[in-house]
Amino acid sequence: MLSSLPIAFSAPLALIALAVLPVLWLILRVTPPRPKRIDFPPLKIVRDLIPQRETPAHTPWWLLALRMAVAALAILAVAGPVWNPVRDAAALRGPLLLLVDNGFGAATDWLERQAIAESRIMAAGREGRPVAVVGLAEAPSEIALAEPQGALERLRALALQPHAPDRSAHLQRLEAFWRAQPQAETVWVADGLGVGGGDADFLARLKQEAGASRLSIHAGPADQRALAAPENLAGALTVKVLRPTTNAAASGQVRALDLKGLPLGDAPFVFGGNELETTARLTLPIEVRNAVSRLEITGERSAGAVALLDDRAKRRRVGIVSGATADTAQPLLSPTYYVSRALSPFAEIREPRAGSTDPVGELLAQNLSVLILADIGALDGDTAAKVSTFVERGGVLLRFAGARLAASSDELTPVRLRRGGRTLGGGLSWEAPRKLAPFTRESPFFGSSLAEDVRVTRQILAEPEPDLARKTWAALEDGTPVVTGERRGDGVLAMVHVTADTTWSNLPLSGLFVEMLRKVVAMSGTSSAESQGGEIKVETLSPTRVLDGQGAFRSPPATAQPVARNFTGRATLAHPPGIYGPTDGAMAVNTLAPADTLAALDLAALGAPMLPIDQPVARDIRPQLLVLALLLLVVDTLATLWLGGRMNLARFRRAAPAALLLAVALATLPGPDTAQAQQPAPPAPPADQRPPVPRDLVTAASATRLAYVLTGDRTVDDMSKAGMAGLNIVLGARTALEPGEAAGVDVSRDELALYPILYWPVVAGRPIPPAETLRKVEAYMKGGGLVIFDTRDAMSTRPGGGTTPEGDQLRRMLQTLDIPELEPIPRDHVLTKTFYILDGFVGRYDSGTTWVEVLPPASEDGRRPARAGDNVSPIVITSNDLAAAWAVGRRGEALVPMSGSDPRQREMALRAGVNLVMYALTGNYKADQVHVPALLERLGQ
Repeated sequence: MLSSLPIAFSAPLALIALAVLPVLWLILRVTPPRPKRIDFPPLKIVRDLIPQRETPAHTPWWLLALRMAVAALAILAVAGPVWNPVRDAAALRGPLLLLVDNGFGAATDWLERQAIAESRIMAAGREGRPVAVVGLAEAPSEIALAEPQGALERLRALALQPHAPDRSAHLQRLEAFWRAQPQAETVWVADGLGVGGGDADFLARLKQEAGASRLSIHAGPADQRALAAPENLAGALTVKVLRPTTNAAASGQVRALDLKGLPLGDAPFVFGGNELETTARLTLPIEVRNAVSRLEITGERSAGAVALLDDRAKRRRVGIVSGATADTAQPLLSPTYYVSRALSPFAEIREPRAGSTDPVGELLAQNLSVLILADIGALDGDTAAKVSTFVERGGVLLRFAGARLAASSDELTPVRLRRGGRTLGGGLSWEAPRKLAPFTRESPFFGSSLAEDVRVTRQILAEPEPDLARKTWAALEDGTPVVTGERRGDGVLAMVHVTADTTWSNLPLSGLFVEMLRKVVAMSGTSSAESQGGEIKVETLSPTRVLDGQGAFRSPPATAQPVARNFTGRATLAHPPGIYGPTDGAMAVNTLAPADTLAALDLAALGAPMLPIDQPVARDIRPQLLVLALLLLVVDTLATLWLGGRMNLARFRRAAPAALLLAVALATLPGPDTAQAQQPAPPAPPADQRPPVPRDLVTAASATRLAYVLTGDRTVDDMSKAGMAGLNIVLGARTALEPGEAAGVDVSRDELALYPILYWPVVAGRPIPPAETLRKVEAYMKGGGLVIFDTRDAMSTRPGGGTTPEGDQLRRMLQTLDIPELEPIPRDHVLTKTFYILDGFVGRYDSGTTWVEVLPPASEDGRRPARAGDNVSPIVITSNDLAAAWAVGRRGEALVPMSGSDPRQREMALRAGVNLVMYALTGNYKADQVHVPALLERLGQ
């Protein structure tokens, strides 16, 4: 190696060939023979001709120099030149052990680190030394030496990991390698970053290697920044920003993003003086803060600069209601004081207004996640129904015991309670306060530290029942429950069998109280506690998306393993940072734990040579030398042709126009691709490859058409067709609707979505449609269609009699359909006023009852409002044979006589049909009709 020049050769013996260059000079310096002159008298004319080809007497010196340069470049290329070779501080000839920090701290200059590691491997390869590569962020494994080419492949396969390297975990394998290879040289490509302070043993052992002059270190400046401990506090979303030294940037910006990666807000941060830790605060509305799923330092491409948030970081809205009177609702005395203080760091507390007559209803209207009732006794029916609905829809109800609850009971408790409770020194009591028993594995509190100083002096007992143990989340030493809970609907119902203050126990004074409340609140809106039969289980979550070393999301690697729901540590190779579990109950694992800090490793104290990361990288310049030699060889060839007269410039000038024309002609000729492009392009295939819409469906959709079901009974089907035709005539004459011809449909084959109304006459004895057909009808009703089932049996129905055959047929058809609750049509239903104001829905018969979907309950003034929104009842059931009353012949004459005595019965039946069509087409836009009395009253004033 030439120490004075930035170049080295992997095969220096090949340079001996440079000594033969003078000999080559003599060989190339060829003198051609002198031409012999012969007179040829008969051809005097050629005497004065100038020879067209002249051969020089000697090869020009510049051509000789050019050929010598080609030879010299070829010799240098064969010698394996390397530019900027690695120069070791010590001349070691043993194996090379390359240690690479491939954790998140190396993300900022990972490419440079790979390049310097490659140059060290190539240098070892030129010296014929085997190489072992160890990634310190990988799992420890046997260290094996390999040829340089294999070591390069191992290095290039080394991925940047999103966690901190566990260097001490490799120490045992390193010790074994150093014992087997005492002359090995160790090179550490270090990121200079320490997390958690677990590298002391590793550094102490490397110091021994440095003392033996067998260690060199490549390290850059420790200027990484990272995020840890995101918290959704009362006023803002905060996150700790860390740096290892004061050399790192003193200011920056943290950006908040949602699940889709859209930015929600930015917050600046500034390190003061010698500070290594600061806080970024994002002041956002609680709804926006709860939507944040990722925090990152802008401009930093590292997994350590990313903090992920899950449901545990969402700030739930918690409502607290106390049964205490005003004289006891004071700090340190109020049952809500300790609960509020425990929840305030991670929840938004809401309390009802003073003097509110409906405190529970007031809080439930504020979109709560958790409702806490502290010593609330019996609830009235309306309030109990509201709370029950809240729990069924995914809310969490947490109740605390007290004197009022001990004297009453209701259904909003996870277990049946025993009246009176259990008091120290009283009946069913113990002689001394009891301690808590360890949490069982099935308890949601499993894993929490048990407070040894917690004592209970009174509690409300649960009545014995078979599943009491399954519902017990926390118990005393004697097995009596202190906290019980169960899943009810989509929510959770939990109860603490002591008071929320210190009256019955000192639990509210302990840190365990805070942890228990945190875990109960975290159950809201998630399925983390979901289990069979209400049992709460500690579960494991598999990774769904994890971070790579640059902080971008990727699919989980094969080494990723599930984590327990209560996992709170920093990320590792087995548990990389990312999102674990399903979307509705995901958990985030971050690169750093909440208590972690960044520290710069004292590499100078090891006493090893410190080499920079950004030093010039060794490069093999053989390809460049060979290309240059080839170019010079081309120049030599051209020069030889020119000197030999084979490159006549005048002839070239004469042929240039023809060559130019030929080139232009060739350029304008259409090639295969061009010719193909000039042909008419075939039509592009449609993006949607679905089959074309049949013509009959297009025709059916071109107009509003009513439909009737083909039952297979020709008489009934003909009557339905005539009835729909008669109703169409009335609709065209009296309304703005111009209906198309009514269609008879086979519900099992035809498309129903084209028709707003489906009239279905029920025929006894016909086969029940198959399940697929009934599901199709159900989907039609849920999609906005209206089905009118007409049993046509009003005349055969007797009060107190049995079901008619048609009624039994309809019952069997509907028993598998998901239909709403029905009621006889009320007088104030919107159907009675959609076009005509009616007081009944008659057909050929007037004694049958018309059934529709149940309306909301009546208000205090006795009137029931119409259905909210534009929804209509998807089903109408009647027995009055509507189609027969509507049916007309070819000349417009009525086909069937009416059974009633009212001469206007047919007219009223037609009006009922018009109302049904308008109701199906326009919804309940006339719901304001219920306000007509109030409007008329105001007009009268």
